[in-house]
Amino acid sequence: MEKSKVYFTNFRTSVTENLLDKLKRLMYKAGIKDINFENQFTAIKLHFGEYGNLAFLRPNYAKVVADVVKELGGKPFLTDCNTLYVGSRKNALDHLDTAMANGFFPLATGCQVVIADGLRGYDSEDVPVKGGEFVKSAKIGKAIMDADVFISLTHFKGHECTGFGGALKNIGMGSGSIIGKMEMHNSGKPYMRRLEQCIGCGLCEKNCAHGAIKVSDKKASLDRNKCVGCGRCVGVCPTGAVACDNNEVNDKLNKKIAEYSYAVLHGRPCFHISLVTDVSPCCDCHSENDAPIIPNVGMFASFDPVALDKACVDMVNAQPVIEGSYLSEQKHNHHDHFTDTHPDTDWKVCLEHAERLGLGTEEYELIEI
Repeated sequence: MEKSKVYFTNFRTSVTENLLDKLKRLMYKAGIKDINFENQFTAIKLHFGEYGNLAFLRPNYAKVVADVVKELGGKPFLTDCNTLYVGSRKNALDHLDTAMANGFFPLATGCQVVIADGLRGYDSEDVPVKGGEFVKSAKIGKAIMDADVFISLTHFKGHECTGFGGALKNIGMGSGSIIGKMEMHNSGKPYMRRLEQCIGCGLCEKNCAHGAIKVSDKKASLDRNKCVGCGRCVGVCPTGAVACDNNEVNDKLNKKIAEYSYAVLHGRPCFHISLVTDVSPCCDCHSENDAPIIPNVGMFASFDPVALDKACVDMVNAQPVIEGSYLSEQKHNHHDHFTDTHPDTDWKVCLEHAERLGLGTEEYELIEI
C-alpha cells in the first residue's frame, strides 16, 4: 500500500501567524478543499471535556475548523455522544451545559452543538461493519450518521484502557451511542485485584453508573451481574486495587473501536486533525487532568486516520519525558511512552486492526509545513 500523507506543523508562532492561522493553513495544505462541502451537513467530532478537566482542546480550534467548512460552502456542527459512566456528559442536557461551560457555544465556535445520540443516549443508527471480527452492526449516534461529511478534531493524549486516545478512539468510541459503548466495553469486567490496597475512598462507587460497586467497612465490592464492563472504576482507582480481568479485554476493546470507526467513516468524505498538546496520561473523560507527560508537539492533519495516529505516536515517543509527571515515576521497560504509562495496554492492536479493515495504513510520509 502506498504511504499516506500526514501534514504537520509545530506550535511555534510569529508576529504574522498565530496558532489559529497555522491550523487553517495546515488544513488547506493537507487538502481539505478537495472535499465537496457545498450545502453538505458536516459533523465535526470532538470531545467537549468533562467538567473539571482542563486538558480538552480550546473551542478556538473548533471555530477554525467550522469557519473553513463554511468558507468551502458546508454546514458544520460540533458533535459528540453521551457517556456510559457517571459524569457531566451522561445525558444531552448535562452534556450541552458542560460544552457551554467549557466554551463551546455558537457565538464562540461559529456553529451549533448537536449531541449525536439524543437526550438519553439511545438515538442511534445500526451500521453494518464489513469484515468485523467482533462487531457486525455498530450503534452510531444518529446525527453523526445523518451528516454528509465527517471531520474528526482530536486531542491526542494517553488512555488507561487503549494506551492512547487518538483519532480512532475519538471516532470509534466517541461516536458510539450508549448502547454502542456498552457493546464495545462488554468483552470483560473488572475485578478487585488487590483488595488489601483498597482504601475505601469511594471513587469507584461514585463513578459507577450501574450500581455495581458498594463500599462498606472501608473496602469496595463489585457485583459483576450489574457491571457492564465500562472500566470507569479502573480509571479512577488511586491505588490499582481494581483491574480488568485479563489483558485480552483491552485488545478486544481496541479492535471494537477500529470496527466502530469503520462504521462511521466508510462510504463518505472524511478528514482528520489531531493536536498533540497537554498530553495527559489518562483520558479527557476524567473530571480532572494530570500534568502533561511530554512537551507539546504540534498539529497534524490527514485523510488517513491510521497514519495520523501512527505519526502522532511516533512523535510522542521521540519526546523527552517531563520530570515530575506521572510517566517519569513509572518503570521505563518498553521504550514506548504509552506502554510505560499503561503497561496493561497494547495500542498497536487498534492500528493493526484498522489497517486490516481498510481504514488506512501505518506507513506514512510526514510533510512539515
